[in-house]
Amino acid sequence: MTYKTNLNLKATDAALLFFRVIISIMMLVHGVPKLLQLFGDAEIVFMDPIGLGMTASLALAVFAEFICSILLIIGLGTRLASIPLLITMLVAVLIVHVPDGWARQELPTLYAVCYVLLLITGPGKYSLDHYLLKKKTKTV
Repeated sequence: MTYKTNLNLKATDAALLFFRVIISIMMLVHGVPKLLQLFGDAEIVFMDPIGLGMTASLALAVFAEFICSILLIIGLGTRLASIPLLITMLVAVLIVHVPDGWARQELPTLYAVCYVLLLITGPGKYSLDHYLLKKKTKTV
């Protein structure tokens, strides 16, 4: 039956894997240029939305958009890795792009919703989190 409402766990786990990987690859497109800027030779020019300084703000954005995205792809510390990404997107929506209007706020809002979903659901079965937790519970 096509229209069942019960949850198919295998399909849900596969969907979470697909979702994690795709959303993280999409975020890496934003994170890689920031990583190159952080470690490049040119002077760092980056927004400082919360008053930490341009270099610190860039480093935090790189941590979230690059490092945490890689963690999401492999499913390691998924819920924790979602938090810096969520915070970064909320800063983009609520501080950085406020003067720009909805057209510039829409994408970070969509990303924020994605990270809330991963924060709530976790990574699913096809992740290092699941593998390590399963291994840990067998030894206890």
